[in-house]
Amino acid sequence: MKLRALRGATTVEDNEAGAIVAATEELMRELMERNELAQEEMVSCLFTCTEDLNAEFPAVAARRLGLGGVPLLCSREIDVPGSLPRVIRVMVHCYADPATPARHVYLREAVALRRDLGGAQ
Repeated sequence: MKLRALRGATTVEDNEAGAIVAATEELMRELMERNELAQEEMVSCLFTCTEDLNAEFPAVAARRLGLGGVPLLCSREIDVPGSLPRVIRVMVHCYADPATPARHVYLREAVALRRDLGGAQ
């Protein structure tokens, strides 16, 4: 097994706790499903939110998915003028078979962040 990092992002319509949790749950489920990732293979998850999202921690969603044993950290994304608003990003460090390609996940309006990963959508 090889240590790798998986990336993902999504957007939410409103700065509302329920919306943040629901979008993060969707993102994490999709990332785990596409990469056939089990909790035992996860080392840590780093979440960031754009400055306009502060109603809830994305880590709450990860805990609800049963990832309470995985170290989780939330922080603020850099506020770059003109950047996409209401974005939740994640970087998951995990162990995976080096022969299996990483499948990054970009959902909703966040597909615009990585158009080069057309297969990630």
